[in-house]
Amino acid sequence: MDKKVATRYIPIGLMLFALFFGAGNLIFPASMGQNAGVNVWYALIGFCITGVGMPLLSVMAMGYSGCSDLQEAAGRAHPLYGLFFTIVAYLAIGPCFAIPRTGTVAFEIAVSPFLSPESLSIGLPIFLAVFFLISFWLSASPQKLVDRIGKLLTPALVLTIVLLIVQSFVSPLGEAQAPTKAYATPMVAAVQGVLDGYNTLDAIAAFVFATLVINVVREDCGLTDPAEITKQVYKSGIVAVALLAFIYIFIAKIGAESVPAIGMQSTGAPVLAESAKILFGNAGAVILAVIVLLACLSTAIGLITCCAAYFLKLTGRFTYIYWVSVFSIVSFLVGMFGLQTIITSTVPVLMFIYPLAVVLIVLLFTHKFFNGRQCVYAFTVAFTFVMALISGLETANIKFEALENFLVNYVPMHTLGLSWIWFALVGYILGLLWMKLVPAKAN
Repeated sequence: MDKKVATRYIPIGLMLFALFFGAGNLIFPASMGQNAGVNVWYALIGFCITGVGMPLLSVMAMGYSGCSDLQEAAGRAHPLYGLFFTIVAYLAIGPCFAIPRTGTVAFEIAVSPFLSPESLSIGLPIFLAVFFLISFWLSASPQKLVDRIGKLLTPALVLTIVLLIVQSFVSPLGEAQAPTKAYATPMVAAVQGVLDGYNTLDAIAAFVFATLVINVVREDCGLTDPAEITKQVYKSGIVAVALLAFIYIFIAKIGAESVPAIGMQSTGAPVLAESAKILFGNAGAVILAVIVLLACLSTAIGLITCCAAYFLKLTGRFTYIYWVSVFSIVSFLVGMFGLQTIITSTVPVLMFIYPLAVVLIVLLFTHKFFNGRQCVYAFTVAFTFVMALISGLETANIKFEALENFLVNYVPMHTLGLSWIWFALVGYILGLLWMKLVPAKAN
């Protein structure tokens, strides 16, 4: 391997970071910081587990598995489940939630502060139309994605964020305050941080982005050896999540220190906007606008590209440009509902899909331990699916009182939204027992 290829993982890692770092990565750590107060560091531990650790593990698991895409990986449980999980994942990180969220967050932080109240209603559709038109144009040539994002947008994005962080040390906003109820103790704050990390959607997106990274490694680096491809994928993932962790830590810190200066805010968007104004004066809003626009635009490009490529492959109909157009238009229409509606609607889906993502990571890494037997995949996924579905329904306020009382009283961590862990463990053990008792069918 020549020196140029050996260091190619750096721009690929920067590309992956830029694809990850978008709307949710900006607003959720800031909001968590405000609410966690003096317990912010404990909340950050939990947040980094799901917001940093899981995306890295998703990328590594896909590289380790040797699977060509998410559908093949999830399909190890059953082909129909692989199709179902993949479609749900793409819709969640695509036109239903993540892509529209990029546009609405960009508007709320980068544009809304410059508009008069009476201009907001007309400003949103105009901004979203321009935002998704640009996203469509940049997504139309995916072969240039590494150069456009890894080499151009990412350095500018990181530079503007570093400026904000440095100024927060030069002129601190204040002292962290007492935590809110959801972060009342260090342990509770850490658990809530885990759930807050769900909101980034990065662990789900990482399965998809991993496919893109693997393809880039193969095509740009000219690698064909699976071990070398996996090594480059691992390195790229580490570059990306290290930058994510750095940003999360200091955005949460700014959020925690901002309460004395700006008071408690309903979301992370005004936390960042008001903090930037205080830290940089009149230039603050402009600097923050640059951060948000670059982050959200780069994420939208990556998500539209991946979704269009998958549905073209899935259906075998129309063209890549057709699917890019469809997802750009649908994302624009969903974005018209506004940021708060999108965030609220996302949570039940996250409570359903994240447990399934976690067990898939575990299964992919332990594949060789149980010789890849489908029964282990099937049992683990089936038991997790039941509890994940119940959690999703409960979060959507669709509750079955008798079942809820039973789970609260007899299943540990149910009130924390983590009772699926026990169901997954039972399913995994039953799968191993089935493997021991029932011989594998001969091919």
